[in-house]
Amino acid sequence: MSHNGQLGIYIFCGIQTEGDEKFGTIEIEGEKKELFMIPYKDAAMVAAEVPMKIYHPNKDNLMMHQDAVSLVMKQNQTVIPVSFGNVFHSKEDVGVLLENLYPQFEKLFPEINGKIELGLKVIGKKEWLESQVSGNPQVEKMANAVKGKSEAASYYERIQLGGAAQRIVASLQNEIKQEVFNTLKESAEASKVNDPISEKMLLNASFLVDQDKEAEFDQKVNEAYEKWKDKVEFSYSGPWPAYNFVNIRLTVEGA
Repeated sequence: MSHNGQLGIYIFCGIQTEGDEKFGTIEIEGEKKELFMIPYKDAAMVAAEVPMKIYHPNKDNLMMHQDAVSLVMKQNQTVIPVSFGNVFHSKEDVGVLLENLYPQFEKLFPEINGKIELGLKVIGKKEWLESQVSGNPQVEKMANAVKGKSEAASYYERIQLGGAAQRIVASLQNEIKQEVFNTLKESAEASKVNDPISEKMLLNASFLVDQDKEAEFDQKVNEAYEKWKDKVEFSYSGPWPAYNFVNIRLTVEGA
């Protein structure tokens, strides 16, 4: 037992289950913790007992959360993700939460059963992006107009230049969306384009894929990569639970 104050219950995900499943241990801030289930009807929350405090979403803690969910996914096909950092005072509180969420879980179980989320980020290679922008006649003309002028004198031309560069990147994003995203979408149950998280990102997409179709989907990702690899990097990740396709409101009263 931790001697520096009370313990709380950290929840990782919801699952559909009939029996008592064992998922093993994870490490939270240097301490090994056993994962256990808090059941209600044919559902359960997977949790661990941790010191009661606020958990900051630093790299180690986020990895810990992800690792726990991965352990559960190895054993269970129907995993409902729960956002990072939810700690409750007691197992009873989690039981009450699960009872409240159960109507949502019941609807979701058949929708996500046997399905996984796969993520694909497409990042433009710096040299290629630069060649696309600087090779553009309109941009070249503007860049020449800026040359040799003072910062102040070329202010508006610089803004126009920035705008023109953004339009070119937007058209590349559109091309990747047509060529890569739309092809992959056909092999997915659902798909979603998220906002890019960097300037060079041309696509940030999530796909909900039936496990039976995972190999076919992987094959399509490989084909797209072969076609584009000189121009872009692919960052392909998963399988995850359906983070981008499940919208559970965790109403945590007094936790």
